[in-house]
Amino acid sequence: MSSVDLGSVVAEVAGEGPPVVMIHGLGGTTNTFQPLMSGLAGFRIIRIDLPGAGRSRVPHDDLSIEKFTAAVLSAARTLGAERAHFVGHSMGTLVCQQIAVEHPECVASLALFGALVEPPEAARTGLAGRARLAREQGMEPIAEQIINATVSAETKASRPAAVAFVRETIMRQDPIGYAKHCEALSRFQAVDHQRIKAPALFVTGDSDVVAPPSMAQFIADRVAGASVHLLNRCGHWATIEKPAECSEKIANFLRRI
Repeated sequence: MSSVDLGSVVAEVAGEGPPVVMIHGLGGTTNTFQPLMSGLAGFRIIRIDLPGAGRSRVPHDDLSIEKFTAAVLSAARTLGAERAHFVGHSMGTLVCQQIAVEHPECVASLALFGALVEPPEAARTGLAGRARLAREQGMEPIAEQIINATVSAETKASRPAAVAFVRETIMRQDPIGYAKHCEALSRFQAVDHQRIKAPALFVTGDSDVVAPPSMAQFIADRVAGASVHLLNRCGHWATIEKPAECSEKIANFLRRI
């Protein structure tokens, strides 16, 4: 595996074979997908820290899903992935959806974990408030909020290492970068899902309050041939909470394409 600094983003590249581009969500990093890596032998995996997250620098200007999309496509092309399988988690699924609608020639398939549509008005207000909190108080209070609200009760009771991983992922974010991500998400308007023509897999937890199963089904109903898989006793951090099931699902899906 090698880390590549591409200016606006840092990417991790591993393996050989058909390219798979992985895009994390709000508060995530390339490590969101670490539990899936062992099951993806035979693919070239490109994991990207979005601008302002993880090891990528925080830009001076505002961010948006459109800017994330441009940064991901630029990174993929620079790394020789003109056409790839795209994998997203949470906010990263919005980037994947936008690429699939606006640049369908680049997308061999979509595998979306905790897929979002667009924030309802209450969530937009909440994201703006969380951005202010990050700027004023840093990441610790936000990490506690995320653990309490988005990790399933079963995970909290039986998998403390997974809870610690999510908490550390949030705690390590740059507060300004995280605030800009919150604001980018709060402004997003849904794409026309019927324009997505790539094969698509949706994986969601039955205890996911951020992206509940009904949301995944809503999108899948509008994407021809899409399939939905529900994870039992799983919250929003599916790849961390149910790594074996997620790894099996995505490996089987990609090898069928």
